Amino acid sequence: MSQQRTPIRSQMAWSTPDRIEVQGYDLCKDLLGHINLGDMAFLELMGRPPDARESVVFNAILVTLVEHGLTPMAITSRLTHMGAPESLQGAVAAGLLGLGSKFAGTAEGAARLLGATLEANPEADIDTLADDVVRQARERRQHLPGLGHNLHKPVDPRAERLFDIAAEQGFSSRPVALMRSLSVVASRVYGRQLPVNATGAIGALCCELGMDWRLARGIAVMGRAVGLVGHLAEEMRTPIAAEIWLRADEEAHEHYVPQGGDDADS
Repeated sequence: MSQQRTPIRSQMAWSTPDRIEVQGYDLCKDLLGHINLGDMAFLELMGRPPDARESVVFNAILVTLVEHGLTPMAITSRLTHMGAPESLQGAVAAGLLGLGSKFAGTAEGAARLLGATLEANPEADIDTLADDVVRQARERRQHLPGLGHNLHKPVDPRAERLFDIAAEQGFSSRPVALMRSLSVVASRVYGRQLPVNATGAIGALCCELGMDWRLARGIAVMGRAVGLVGHLAEEMRTPIAAEIWLRADEEAHEHYVPQGGDDADS
């Protein structure tokens, strides 16, 4: 008995000799010259172009994610490019592999937490929800995604600007309110400043835009890929990867003592 197979279907794009259609739009006639990269990304994710308000918020999210200096991801890309300058895409990919629970990828966790909490408690008081979430996280010794920053205190200016932009465009409902309340409650409970950070704000705004929480990390990939290509462009102009490598090698061995101590045979 043959197994029933699921038909292979995709609405993403198709081509003929004289036409390329993307998500139901003619690429040459409808999109080229009419849509920016952020709006194109939104179209790919959501299956429709953003409206004017969604465009402002989504593009602000992407711009926020592009650059954050010499992070481990950027250093990895630069070092990989030094070893394989013929493979720029490999260097970018190497950097993107470091996007996760410590750098840039925490928007996913924030969006998941906010979405699940609000879906399970659609009518509950926001501050009461925040109290419950923080209490449960503390009891389970779990990290609260989207809160705290080693540098940006008492507020993360990126988060505040994103929230301002979203409010101006009419996207400041329960997800944003819960993210802000979590910051207040967690700061009080843990006795230290835990501001909403950029990825926490992005997670909240993904919820505001009606996006699946599983896409949040992909959005971070989109933005950070642009930044990594920028780092490689700078690396080509003014290389620093070799210096990073040589200094790390020298300093790692600077105080090296051979096994057996100072009396060991040379």
